Amino acid sequence: MEMWFSDEHTDHARLSLRVERQLFSAESEFQRIDVLESTEFGKVLVVDGDLMLTEKDEFIYHEMITHVPMAVHPDVKKVLVIGGGDGGVVRELIKYETIETIDVVEIDPLLVEVCRKYIPEIACSLTDPRVAIYHEDGLRFIRSRTDEYDLIIIDSPNPFGPGEGLFTKEFYGNCYNALHEDGIMINQNESPFYAEEAYQCQRMHKRIVETFPICRVYQAHIPSYPSGHWLFGFASKRYHPLDDLNGVAWKLRGISTRYYAPRLHAGVFALPVYVEELLKDVEEKRN
Repeated sequence: MEMWFSDEHTDHARLSLRVERQLFSAESEFQRIDVLESTEFGKVLVVDGDLMLTEKDEFIYHEMITHVPMAVHPDVKKVLVIGGGDGGVVRELIKYETIETIDVVEIDPLLVEVCRKYIPEIACSLTDPRVAIYHEDGLRFIRSRTDEYDLIIIDSPNPFGPGEGLFTKEFYGNCYNALHEDGIMINQNESPFYAEEAYQCQRMHKRIVETFPICRVYQAHIPSYPSGHWLFGFASKRYHPLDDLNGVAWKLRGISTRYYAPRLHAGVFALPVYVEELLKDVEEKRN
């Protein structure tokens, strides 16, 4: 008997993966968590029925949400990761010896422990001595922080349900306040391809451009995510993602990656026309 997992992208489109076995399944206080072993994508983390990451392509997402700002900001010492309980973002951050502290705010302790047990190649990074994990609500946590971080990475779930508070204007304003005067905020910005997620892209971008003076959107190809075309948001108080890129300095760090490279950096900000048009109205209204 064959087993398949289908990740619903829209009412009319799904990604289906052949499943060899189910490694874990339980309901936490906050959400349902499943870990599956798939034939093509390796281990798959599923939360409330939605695919969060796969062993085969998670490196693309985690490298792009991490190394783009790290190649721009010249002196990141203190980082806040909101979400990120799987440890993928932290795995990339700990490659930088100059980072002194990494605060991870993940509301669900079970998610962290499940990832440590079943996806240790990703979650083992959470044991780094520079990492502090807070099992709190991200919105509540950020409210009490002022002028504290060089970089904030919002590795958040979908912009509805329990995580919806992480997509409000109030939340982005609190992130702005929590950053130093030259701080950078990065967020996952959904896919621009399907109508519902395209709307979410616009909504997030609108709230961010109302808060930060420098805002750009960049992209990556992540095969297991809806449509495979995924966006990220770059928001900064001072640094421009292209003008302030120092690719030579980044390469001298000797960071090992499988997707990100400085030569790729400029290209990921060159958006297709349909994405530019999607964001155009939001940006024009700010101006």
